[in-house]
Amino acid sequence: MKPKDAATLLLLDRDKERPAVLMGKRSSRHAFMPNVFVFPGGRKDSSDWRVKSDTRLNEAVVSKLMERTHSRFSHATAHSLAIAAARELHEETSLHLSKNGELFDLSHLRYIARAITPLGQNRRYDTRFFTCFCDEVEMDLSTLKDSNELTELQWVDVQSPQNLDFPDITARILNHLRHSLNEDRTLPHTTKTLHISNK
Repeated sequence: MKPKDAATLLLLDRDKERPAVLMGKRSSRHAFMPNVFVFPGGRKDSSDWRVKSDTRLNEAVVSKLMERTHSRFSHATAHSLAIAAARELHEETSLHLSKNGELFDLSHLRYIARAITPLGQNRRYDTRFFTCFCDEVEMDLSTLKDSNELTELQWVDVQSPQNLDFPDITARILNHLRHSLNEDRTLPHTTKTLHISNK
């Protein structure tokens, strides 16, 4: 089964003493990873490449996204993955990656990980993990609320995660995020990208 493109957004709140990342519990109705805590995200839609944004992705992020990809992977593909991450965040948490709740602001996104679901699973995804700080886009956090996709939304301490049920891949991405923040709390656009696959 060929993996389908997907995108995830690790939204960080650094107003607290230690950075916290937004996570929620997947519905029991999901065929793929039900009843576990994950970051907002999901499958890329075919229409995502047509969605306009308020700003462009940082060129360093585009370059990183284009590494280890096929020849058909383009700037439009990179844009559509970033849009998918922002769209899924909005659909699953009601938070909008912008200061005005209109066009998405992609300029602050960092690309920190890519994970491909191993063979043998009932669903397979080629997921790109983005991250950014919510204060960078002056996001209105008061709009945060549960959805049909994610419930029990909460800010999880990156350095000392609560005793939540994480899938192995989520735990690995969280660990990579923790190490990246320890190296540089600003998470520059050139932050090292973690690659995980079944190969």
